[in-house]
Amino acid sequence: MKKNQKVTVEQLEVGTFIRLPISWKDHPFLFSSFKIKNTAQIELIKGLGLKDVFIDPEKSDIEPVTSDKSQQAHNEEDLNALKEQMLSDKSAKINEQQKLKRDLKKTEQQFDRSVAMMRSMVSKVSSRPLNAVTEAKDLISNLTNMLLNTDNLALHLMSDAKNEEHIYHHSLNVAMLCMLMAKELGWSREEVETIGIGALFHDIGKLKVPSTILNKRVPLSVPEENFIKQHPLMSINFLKLADSFPEEAKPLIANHHEFLDGSGFPQGLKADKLDKMSQLIAVVNEYDILCNGTNQVKAKPPSVALGMLYKNYNNKLNNEYVSKLIKMLGIYPPGSIIELSSGQFAMVMSVNLQQLLYPNVIVYDQLVPKDQAPIVSLQNHNMSIVRSLPAAALPKKIHAYLSPRDKISFGIGAN
Repeated sequence: MKKNQKVTVEQLEVGTFIRLPISWKDHPFLFSSFKIKNTAQIELIKGLGLKDVFIDPEKSDIEPVTSDKSQQAHNEEDLNALKEQMLSDKSAKINEQQKLKRDLKKTEQQFDRSVAMMRSMVSKVSSRPLNAVTEAKDLISNLTNMLLNTDNLALHLMSDAKNEEHIYHHSLNVAMLCMLMAKELGWSREEVETIGIGALFHDIGKLKVPSTILNKRVPLSVPEENFIKQHPLMSINFLKLADSFPEEAKPLIANHHEFLDGSGFPQGLKADKLDKMSQLIAVVNEYDILCNGTNQVKAKPPSVALGMLYKNYNNKLNNEYVSKLIKMLGIYPPGSIIELSSGQFAMVMSVNLQQLLYPNVIVYDQLVPKDQAPIVSLQNHNMSIVRSLPAAALPKKIHAYLSPRDKISFGIGAN
């Protein structure tokens, strides 16, 4: 049976999934596509002056009727009161959506400033290393203040990185998630700042790797692979120029690719040689690599990346830290493509760390312009997530509307 079948409003029944063929602002419902819950909604649809609507039989609970059906009569005064209440609720929800967008924009602006600072620091490491470390300490101190002093912290999805800025986005991702994890694990402020500054510079050694190797899209030769595996130690050598760089952060830089079973690199260290900061950054670094991929390995959806950490790295990574990361991000981290109980597709834009089952999502609605697409809190709209799916599974027009990120970057802000 084909989707979007046209029927008259007289044929509508409770349980029918419909799409209203009018602008989002011209009706009292929150979305233009939804499943009818009661007969009062049918009466409100009739009151819109529509003769026909579109239904989706696949998402409906019942088969479409072929003849007009009489509906339960509703008092006109009650219907008007219901309509006014719905319009009021819709207005409140629009205000809520605008606040979510403002919060997201504010976090994105802060993230862009952090990327610019990161770019500046990296450019100064060779020529003015003390300046670079001072700027890094200021950035980490500000991030720590926000982490420790803000209620209702949220992780927000950021825009895609430009090609030349992937190293900055990756370093900031790892730094922020490490600091957030350290806070959740009850570490001291000093430890939060130490792992933060170490994570900012953990990949700086890659600047010593020729771009012909770093950006290679075909499998690396064994010598090339071995050369890249030395980048943690190259990072340490870089930082020898800056005597103000904290010594306690250097092990986590050198060890961010080491695994507990000794299968990591560059030194093949085992658990007894890896401090807690080294073990923590290894978890976060691996997660970010899985999410964002490499030139040789395709990126995984965030929820899939978490699942892989849990299933495939049992002997390699600290299980307590892996479990904490999953608990902290939830099973649908920012960037996840999901299907809602309403039948609509959406993308997770932010996760409140206190309400992981109810992320804020941007919802596809073909009657709402992309730049006005609603960002809604699932908690406030009585909707749940049915499943996560890869972005490639989305129909072309929905993919273009939601704009799934090729690279996943997080910003931390209030919610």
